[in-house]
Amino acid sequence: MKRLAELKQAGHKAFVAYIMAGDGGIEKLGEQIQHLQERGVTAIEVGIPFSDPVADGPTIEAAGNRALAEGITLEKVLEEMQRFDFEVKVPLVIMTYLNPVIRFGAERFTQEAKKAGASGIIIPDLPFEHRQLIEPFAKQQELVLIQLVTLTTIDSRLEEILKQAEGFVYAVTVTGITGSRDELAEEVGAFTRKVRDLSPVPVYAGFGISKESHVDMLRDDVDGFIVGSAIVQAFHEGRIEDVEPLIDAVTAPHSV
Repeated sequence: MKRLAELKQAGHKAFVAYIMAGDGGIEKLGEQIQHLQERGVTAIEVGIPFSDPVADGPTIEAAGNRALAEGITLEKVLEEMQRFDFEVKVPLVIMTYLNPVIRFGAERFTQEAKKAGASGIIIPDLPFEHRQLIEPFAKQQELVLIQLVTLTTIDSRLEEILKQAEGFVYAVTVTGITGSRDELAEEVGAFTRKVRDLSPVPVYAGFGISKESHVDMLRDDVDGFIVGSAIVQAFHEGRIEDVEPLIDAVTAPHSV
C-alpha cells in the first residue's frame, strides 16, 4: 500500500483492476493476476463470489453466480492464493461481503488473507460505524480496511470516514450498483474534488468507470480509477486485450 502513496506523490494515476475469483474456474485466478500485473495495473481487487451481492451490477453478479456454480467459496479463493508459485508484484485487495467473513470468522479471515498475500480488504456492506467487527483483526495482520464514500455521504460523516482512512479511499461515482455506464453524472467531479481535498490518502473513483471519456472527465479530480465490470466481462469473453487501451489511458505518462 505504500506504493500507492508514492504514486500519488509522484503525480501518477493508479489503475486498480477488479476480477471475480473463480469465474471460469479457480485455476484462472493466478493467470488473470499475472496478466494484469504484467500489463501494468497498480493493484488488483480479488472479488469473492456471494449469493446476495447488493453492490454489484448484472455483470459482476453474473460472474459471481458462475463462480458459485463452480463451488467457489471464500476459503477456496484464499487457499488458491496461498498456492501461487509466481511473484505477486502489486497490492492485492480482497473484496467481499460481510456475511461470508462473519461465517468464516473475522479473525481467521484476516489471518488467511494475510497468508494469501493480501494487503487490504474491502467490505462494501460493512458500515463505517461497525468497522470494529473487522478492523481490530485487520490491524493485527497489518491489513488495510478500505473505506467507501458515496455521492450521498453527508459532509460530517465524510469527514469522519476520511480521518480514519488508510490505503486509499474508494469514491463511488454512481448512486447505484456497479456496471458500465455511457456517462457519469456532472455532480461526480465536484464530489471527487471534495473528497480529494479532505483525504489524507489517495482517492480512487470506482463504479461505472469503463471508458476513456470517464478517465478524461475525472483525471484532475482523483488519484486513480477502479475498473471492474469491463474487466470481468472481457475475461469472460476472452478479449481482455480490449481493456488495455483503458489501462494505458490511466497509467501512461501523458496522463500525469
